[in-house]
Amino acid sequence: MTVLVPVLLAGGSGSRLWPTSRHSYPKQFIDLIGSGDSMLQVALKRAYVMPGPEPWIIVTGERYRFLVAQQAKEISANVSSIILEPTSRNTAPAIALAALEALSLYDSPKLMVQTADHYIYNLTSFGSLIDQAFEASKPFFLFGIQPERPETGYGYIELGARSETGIFDVSAFKEKPDLQTAKGYLNKGNFLWNSGMFMLDAQLYLDALETYEPEIFSHCSNAFQTSVDDLDFKRINSYSFEKCPSKSIDHAIMERVDSLCVIPYKDGWADVGSWDSVEETLAVDKNGNSYQGDAVLLDSTNTFVRAESRLVTGIGLDNLVVIETRDAVLVADKSNTQKVKELVILLKARGKKEATEHQKVYRPWGSYETLILGERFQVKQIIVNQGASLSLQLHHYRAEHWVVVSGFAEVSIDESHQILTEDQSIYIPIGSKHRLRNTGEVPLILIEVQSGSYLGEDDIIRFDDEYGRK
Repeated sequence: MTVLVPVLLAGGSGSRLWPTSRHSYPKQFIDLIGSGDSMLQVALKRAYVMPGPEPWIIVTGERYRFLVAQQAKEISANVSSIILEPTSRNTAPAIALAALEALSLYDSPKLMVQTADHYIYNLTSFGSLIDQAFEASKPFFLFGIQPERPETGYGYIELGARSETGIFDVSAFKEKPDLQTAKGYLNKGNFLWNSGMFMLDAQLYLDALETYEPEIFSHCSNAFQTSVDDLDFKRINSYSFEKCPSKSIDHAIMERVDSLCVIPYKDGWADVGSWDSVEETLAVDKNGNSYQGDAVLLDSTNTFVRAESRLVTGIGLDNLVVIETRDAVLVADKSNTQKVKELVILLKARGKKEATEHQKVYRPWGSYETLILGERFQVKQIIVNQGASLSLQLHHYRAEHWVVVSGFAEVSIDESHQILTEDQSIYIPIGSKHRLRNTGEVPLILIEVQSGSYLGEDDIIRFDDEYGRK
């Protein structure tokens, strides 16, 4: 019996959405459209409109494994596998790993491949297209988007013959065009945007990969066969996988197979990969302005403001994007937002940690955020997830004071054990073995005050860690 297995590709750093999206905490884990869910969670919830899907297979990077697991858990997503790529090798290898995993679980799987940065406006309509593709006896399907404008940021699909059910053959793929060419595509009316969403027969995809890209097939197969299960994750063999060529599924397979079909989707789609595309998902006021967060504009037009940590105001602005975070602000003319990635490269070259790191740092157990950093002292807010625990550790150069803001903290210091509740505090001397655990049913929030001659994060000796960190 053929089953539908949803596959989510959830890697990438999303640098075009800086400063909100950074390598340490990229776009797929952020609520970019004001839905209350991260882009990853928005994508996972699309399973509700698929025809009887099996649990999700998620492919992501090593460093994001706990973020993926935590956010999936928060919405009770049905996930069977989280596959960890040791390094990024583009979409053809990532989908190969998902196909191998699906075939290890099911007899006759089809993959519904999506990415974690798409927003679908009409899920009912989209679900009908998935059902139509699943029922059709075709091994390779693309989901194309009806163009709304002459877009130069997407690849295009030229339509061929149309069946009675509204399914088209693919005549040709077109790379991202210049503006004049894009206008021509729009006027002809037989072109779709390439959404990057696919439905594939898992075995036939691997067969095609073996035919057209034998190196990718061989290295992915070897890497998968020698993978290791680690907690809730499948850790892919890095030695084999790093030999794999980096290639997109379009160039590796889709542009080569004969039996490729496309279904047009017409009811609203956004590839949320830039600030332009984020703005497209928002309502505008009578002056063409759009807002996220606490923002007020006066005598301004066609301006998008995202305020994340404070009030942002503007006077006399036109055609601007203003993105505010706690530690960085981006101001750009809308005609230049595609250059944000270049700006991030420049910031890296100048050694700016803000290029890749957030003030709020996420860990398997929760997060911490530096509130004040001074000479020989630092103040942090620490949030520990329900049931989570920090490692058993000690520090050689700093002492710590913990004040519980809310929740219940189980604290171990050397041989002593205490339970702290709201407004209680404790002191951890330099060199003491200590551990913090959340024993309550809500997140534990505390304030940590560090003092000492050195406050770096590398001043830590771990003796025991539930997450396998050294």
